[in-house]
Amino acid sequence: MKKTKLLIFIVAYNAEKTIESVINRIPKKLSKFYDLEILIIDDCSNDKTFEISKKIKKKNSNFKFNILYNSKNQGYGGNQKIGYHYAIKKEFDYVVLLHGDGQYAPEQLQRLIKEIKEKNQDVVMGSRMISKIRALKGGMPIYKLVGNIILTKLQNFLLNTKLAEFHSGYRVYSIRSLKSIPFFLNTNDFHFDTEILIQLFIINSKIKEISIPTFYGDEICHVNGMKYAFDIIKTTSVAALQKNFNLKLSKKYIAKARNEKFYKNLIMDKLLIEAKKRS
Repeated sequence: MKKTKLLIFIVAYNAEKTIESVINRIPKKLSKFYDLEILIIDDCSNDKTFEISKKIKKKNSNFKFNILYNSKNQGYGGNQKIGYHYAIKKEFDYVVLLHGDGQYAPEQLQRLIKEIKEKNQDVVMGSRMISKIRALKGGMPIYKLVGNIILTKLQNFLLNTKLAEFHSGYRVYSIRSLKSIPFFLNTNDFHFDTEILIQLFIINSKIKEISIPTFYGDEICHVNGMKYAFDIIKTTSVAALQKNFNLKLSKKYIAKARNEKFYKNLIMDKLLIEAKKRS
């Protein structure tokens, strides 16, 4: 019986202190049940993330590895675009978004993957905010907890959705869902995660959240909180106006934009080729 093709996509930027731990914590038995590959894309780090990742690849026989390097920083969203384009081109069935800083527990991978596969979901998100007490006990700073609650409530109100958390970066996407949206039109910045969720909601995708533990340790936060909040409010408001009042404010929130293959093929292929050169 043919195994389901699964890509674990690790976004990495200045993660030399954490990347090895993240990889070592990925459950080994996943490779028994899935045709599994780990893709690490180093987004032009200033440290030795790329070199350390290559050393890990050489001494790790449990998984198939592919390690790419962006010669120019593409941003958090831009890095994801390259990874998802790779997943589509290589004909995977599912792609996991995992952060190289260790903030999201790789030990939870099996739960997320099982949920999306067995329940036939389009997206499964690991949410820290289903239990806000656990989020605090896990070390989430109060200002981040409050900010997360306020932004998510506002987004749910504007978009008529019911997520516990819009801002988790721990996700599993079905490839069919990624093929259905113009994610390549999205921002390269941190609010990419919100834009892709909005696109999926617009086409009535099935999105499920499951509770995950919260970990805050030595990871470096590269997000400007005030700018992030402004970007989230702006992009959600634009989408809400477009959805509720049929205003054509942004091409990325029009369902038919998903058919514009030329942009994706030209730009994404070029970026993917560039990322492979150093590898």
